[in-house]
Amino acid sequence: MSARFHITYHVRCPANEIEARAQAIAIEQSVEMPLAAIEDARILSEIVGQVAGIADLGRGVFEVRIALAVETVGEDAGQMLNMILGNTSMHACVSLVDVEIPAELAGIFGGPRHGLEGLRARVGAARRPLTATAIKPQGLPVEGLAALAHRLALGGLDYIKDDHSHADQAFSPFAIRVPAIAQAVRRAAAATGHASRYVPMLNGDWGRMQSELRLARECGIDTVMLAPMLSGVATLQAIARDWPEMAVLAHPSMSGGGIAADLLFGTLLRLWGADALIFANYGGRFGFTPSLCRNLAGRALAPLHGLRPAAPTPAGGMELARVPELLDFFGRDVMLLIGGSLLAAGSRIPEEAAAFHRAVERYFP
Repeated sequence: MSARFHITYHVRCPANEIEARAQAIAIEQSVEMPLAAIEDARILSEIVGQVAGIADLGRGVFEVRIALAVETVGEDAGQMLNMILGNTSMHACVSLVDVEIPAELAGIFGGPRHGLEGLRARVGAARRPLTATAIKPQGLPVEGLAALAHRLALGGLDYIKDDHSHADQAFSPFAIRVPAIAQAVRRAAAATGHASRYVPMLNGDWGRMQSELRLARECGIDTVMLAPMLSGVATLQAIARDWPEMAVLAHPSMSGGGIAADLLFGTLLRLWGADALIFANYGGRFGFTPSLCRNLAGRALAPLHGLRPAAPTPAGGMELARVPELLDFFGRDVMLLIGGSLLAAGSRIPEEAAAFHRAVERYFP
């Protein structure tokens, strides 16, 4: 008998339609054809999705649990995403809210290769929270970006990343930008004695990304970022598998809609190999609730078949004045990412970056 795992959806429809809708999801997400046309008994008993439960949540919303065969996932993160949402993502009335991760899938994908503790070790952070920022805006020439990264690193921040909009544009080619910024951050780290890390943004198809990864490695870089919902979750899996020395920050671009954010980031992207999970924090620009952020961080850190915890990384309109509040909320197992608020300091960027880092160190010495 094939092992199964459970997927939970929220479905909005009339009560008299929910049983048929649930059965339709089970079929759509497994064999996608009339069952009467299937003659193979094993497929009918072991591959066809099964409705495992329906619960009325009120106001026309139902919780539907579907059991799918683990073997249909294979060993590919993209296929797993296809199996758990795939065609059903085209139904606006259906959202994916939870996925049971059996030990078989945890073993296949392996989770973060470094995780929160690995990211801490790289910057000598022991048990304190990590600090991060972003280099902005796109359009700034390479010399300006490198100078900005140098000033941020002089403040002793742990991780200084590209903005997700940095790609391979003519005004800032990857092959020129990355060596220049890496060198600028190393110079600042030599001056401060703190092992600040530069994190370039990967873009393009898999062939181009591998070239970018090779260049990053040649520049002494050991941490990179990509947006898995733009580049593909199988690409995230491939970096974690084939470039195990590289820690990976997952950016949330294009992650809105269809999948609950706490599930996508806290469980799925962690499962597929992300070491840090950047998400839109409550009180920022994107309207995430405290409850959602707490659930996401909890999932990222929770025991899961021996997978390493990933670093919850709240971002999106964060300000220095909120650091004590955010540390009260998230605790020590977090990477705080403050971008635009630091950049607005202008000539005082090194001082403001240092104040950010000191605020974290003093809170959790």
